[in-house]
Amino acid sequence: MSIQRIRRSAAVVAAAFALPIALGVAAPAFGAQPADPYGPACASVPKEGSGSLEGMAKDPVATAASNNPALSTLVTAVKKAGLVDTLNNAKGITVFAPTNEAFAKIPKADLDKILADKAELTKILTYHVVGEEITPDQLRDGSFKTLEGGTLTTAGSGESFTVNGNAKIVCGDVQTANAKVNIIDTVLTPM
Repeated sequence: MSIQRIRRSAAVVAAAFALPIALGVAAPAFGAQPADPYGPACASVPKEGSGSLEGMAKDPVATAASNNPALSTLVTAVKKAGLVDTLNNAKGITVFAPTNEAFAKIPKADLDKILADKAELTKILTYHVVGEEITPDQLRDGSFKTLEGGTLTTAGSGESFTVNGNAKIVCGDVQTANAKVNIIDTVLTPM
């Protein structure tokens, strides 16, 4: 065997050995990359800890929301409706999550009445959940059936989207362990 042939064989063997290792290491890292959340309210999400974007990605959606201070009213409503396990055990859903400020737009007496009526509360909360993961591309001109049974619509472009014509997505495409979350500035009302 010539020296050139030995070098060529050694290079092929080295490449054959290194390629699967490189793919094995690179593939999970590539697949695990979540899309970048967008919107003005994303800046107020904690930078580290369980309430951070990275922390929320590790927990199922109801647990992740409970770690985000801007969603505490929503979390209270989900607990009162008995939906924590339902949301945490669902797979591949999208949640349109109203902020505390969104709930504050509802007069206190009306909000208290809704929170005390489990059936009505469940209807409103399940209207905020779609049984599929929605991408930003789908939000441009979308119509989605909710778990409540109604339909919500989305419109917009770039990083500016509305839901049902008036609720703005203020921090979109947040990944949790089992769902996408779009944080919105207005509570949606089932049609």
